[in-house]
Amino acid sequence: MARRTFFSFEYGDVSRAMVVRNSWVTQERIARGFIDAAELEKLKRVGDDAVKRWINSQMDNTTVTVVLVGGSTCQSRWVKYEIDRSKALGHGLIGINISEIKDLFGKTSSLCGKIPAGYSFYNWFGDSGYRNMGTWIEQAAIAAGK
Repeated sequence: MARRTFFSFEYGDVSRAMVVRNSWVTQERIARGFIDAAELEKLKRVGDDAVKRWINSQMDNTTVTVVLVGGSTCQSRWVKYEIDRSKALGHGLIGINISEIKDLFGKTSSLCGKIPAGYSFYNWFGDSGYRNMGTWIEQAAIAAGK
């Protein structure tokens, strides 16, 4: 079963997040939660309520939230909001360490962030994310009763 999945990440990690997102959609799956920089800045100028509405609409009809944890995640109030919202909706939730994925400049980052206790956390490279992410997402959905 193809899962509609919301990907949560701090925008400073967007190039790393896109590696994960692109691997997901090349396997003919649906990814939500990606926005370009111009749209994000436009939403931020309108205000927090606009950002929340966008996040909420992106989470509609999804069953699992994947938190992509990189070098900036711990500083993001929006990632925290997305985790809290996902829990409130009863979605499956997993975390994936993306800090070892090289950015556009060929650099990795340190890991800055975590997901709540009780949820699975994987390493993109060490746990073969490209090959296994679909299984991780399916397991999270089943654990959440979705």
